[in-house]
Amino acid sequence: MKKIIVLLCFFIGASSFAQKTEYETKTNIQYYNAATNKSDSYINERCVLDIYYPKNTKNFATILWFHGGGLTGGSKEIPEALKNKGFAIIGVNYRLSPKAKAEKAIEDAAAAVAWTFNNIASYGGDTSQIFVSGHSAGGYLGLMIGLDKKWLQKEGIDANKIAGLIPFSGQCITHFEIRRENGIPEKQPTIDAFAPLFYVRADAPPLLLITGDREMEMLGRYEENAYMARMMKLAGHTQTKLYELDGYGHGMTEPGFPLLVNEVNRIIKENKK
Repeated sequence: MKKIIVLLCFFIGASSFAQKTEYETKTNIQYYNAATNKSDSYINERCVLDIYYPKNTKNFATILWFHGGGLTGGSKEIPEALKNKGFAIIGVNYRLSPKAKAEKAIEDAAAAVAWTFNNIASYGGDTSQIFVSGHSAGGYLGLMIGLDKKWLQKEGIDANKIAGLIPFSGQCITHFEIRRENGIPEKQPTIDAFAPLFYVRADAPPLLLITGDREMEMLGRYEENAYMARMMKLAGHTQTKLYELDGYGHGMTEPGFPLLVNEVNRIIKENKK
């Protein structure tokens, strides 16, 4: 665990290349197939993504960003702090509880990641450089589909093809909305099939866990991530890191973005060796 005081200026190393690059945004792309969209009006309405990508560029990396909101709210976003860095950013909507069971959000996250693997090359992206990130509930979704391989297997994708998992303040025990659906109190910790911690494994993609200050975070969010980091290491995973952002609470995305950018660039550089 690294406890750090965030005094970072934002990562300016976008490079002259990124500064000269034009970007395009396409919105409300449906990531399920036409038959699935036709079969469910809520999927048709909600299961869409936006993509912001560098035009006339080849082999760029892609970051999927899943929004937070406790699996009951929120909306897709392309974070401003991630723009103009040479990457594609994909902001994803997913179904929300109580209109759909919270489990459906995990299915949707897997479908959006699969869409990216199947389509990003047509925009110029490199399928070996797809990263999964998000805040809070979005971090939880990324962890679930990155660690429990069954969700992406249903979509014909090997979760180990993800270049890196970088959740911001993600829940590592069973998400509180799934617990609520099953009558489990918010403060009763549970680790079952809907807990990322249930799936610690040595062969998972590189994992960077970022949380706010342990004394300012939501419930025990830092401690959940610290336990995840410890168990991943004990399981034999050699690329797990944990950052605690001193002085920041649960809404710690802005100081977290430079760490995300640096991690993506680190892994890209490492993979080129």
